[in-house]
Amino acid sequence: MIGIACPRFSEYKVFMSLHRSLRAGGSTAAKRNVLKRFERVTLLKKRGQWKAGMKSTGLPKTKPE
Repeated sequence: MIGIACPRFSEYKVFMSLHRSLRAGGSTAAKRNVLKRFERVTLLKKRGQWKAGMKSTGLPKTKPE
């Protein structure tokens, strides 16, 4: 029975609670220590370690600045 609203639950609005570590806050944003692939490529280009024709998979480990 798709498309039929259940009158029993239509009057309730259910809200899920949010864990305090996930709430928005300026001081909770820590520096990430894992880079995404495009960030690693950009960093390797900046350091001069990126060679033309390199594949974006199997990149060397990089530490963020």
